[in-house]
Amino acid sequence: MIKTVCVFCGSSMGNNGVYRRKAEEFGQMLVKNNINLVYGGSNIGLMHALADTVLDLGGKVTGVMPSHLADKNLVHQHLTEMHIVGSMHERKALMAELSDGFVAFPGGFGTLDELFEILSWNQLGIIQKPCALLNIDGYYNHLLDFLNHCVSENFIRSEHHHNLIVETDENRLLEKMLAFTPLHVDKWIDRLKEMG
Repeated sequence: MIKTVCVFCGSSMGNNGVYRRKAEEFGQMLVKNNINLVYGGSNIGLMHALADTVLDLGGKVTGVMPSHLADKNLVHQHLTEMHIVGSMHERKALMAELSDGFVAFPGGFGTLDELFEILSWNQLGIIQKPCALLNIDGYYNHLLDFLNHCVSENFIRSEHHHNLIVETDENRLLEKMLAFTPLHVDKWIDRLKEMG
């Protein structure tokens, strides 16, 4: 069951108006399904648009922000709950603890860092929670091509690759997250072949 979703997304609105529209539609979908939002706690960019949509519709929003960013007046002042933590590492750990699933929207280095940390934790068995990309207007197409390349070059196992849910529609994405069952392999590290 998913009661809380963590969304990773940009502190920018991006160049394409569809990113903001999709953030707002995603927020509407969360409230309609009685799902709470966890996010980075910011009052700028897609993060702000998503949080405001959920709050305006009566949903619950929890922000998590490290103190060095909070000191720059980036904190959303009207959240249901706000956690100020000591570091980015603490931020990601608390977000993971508070959330039943994770979704990455368009974003930059921070969004990618958070996404791949969750995928790595799933691979290592630290957590077993659905992780998804909302691939808005093809934003992540090149990244998805690269991940397929990683699989073909035997640096990512296909089972772990399949644990990443990818959708262009937020409703289908939520359906897949609700139905998520992690794929496991007995050993995630290949044994070195004995030298002849």
